Amino acid sequence: MTDALRPMAKQRLYEQVLDRLRQYVTEGGLHAGDRLPPERDLAQRLGVSRASVKQAIVVLEVQGLVEARHGGGTYLVRDSLDVEPVEKLVERRRRLPDVLEAREALETKLAELAAERRTDDDLAAMRAALAHMAEEIEGDGHGVEGDRLFHAAVTAAAHSSILAEFMRSIAEQIAESRTESLRQPHRPARSLAQHQAILDAIADRRPGRAAAAMRRHVRTVAKVRLLDWEPEEEGR
Repeated sequence: MTDALRPMAKQRLYEQVLDRLRQYVTEGGLHAGDRLPPERDLAQRLGVSRASVKQAIVVLEVQGLVEARHGGGTYLVRDSLDVEPVEKLVERRRRLPDVLEAREALETKLAELAAERRTDDDLAAMRAALAHMAEEIEGDGHGVEGDRLFHAAVTAAAHSSILAEFMRSIAEQIAESRTESLRQPHRPARSLAQHQAILDAIADRRPGRAAAAMRRHVRTVAKVRLLDWEPEEEGR
């Protein structure tokens, strides 16, 4: 049986606000660093409650598209508001804790083993990854590819085929968690510094220190706005 004719979900009111805000940014030619109108003004102009506007702003924050400064308004982080569907956000929020738990367990051990087994070539790969990440950040990027290369280099340096296979099996979910973390305000530079601490411990052949540095890093990755978000079901 096809489910093509299943009941259609009604769009939440704050999702309609998101659509209008995206249109406003595009038509107004706004860019990163520009400020959105205050929530009170948006609510009046759109003819909705301030609560609906606030819900929309939170969704934009969760996706790293705006930064709400306490007492200072809401500012664009990117040149557009390419909003991800709320349903996808809800699904990712559901699975993210399990992914982060798996990452901490696996990557902490990988860092420990890398400190014991790494070769000079392994260290060169890690350093190249960090240089790539630094270049991305300097170019106003999030450093996603450099981050991926670094963690791949640590995994390779552990020289554990089974653990490497485990990492490959959840590569897609890891990529999600990476993107989620690196789009948090000021996170790329912090992640780069934490990567350097991991590399230093591995280079010095300090397994315990490498494991602790990786654990701190993954726990930082876990601090994302998405996990604090409570999807609103009202206003349908």
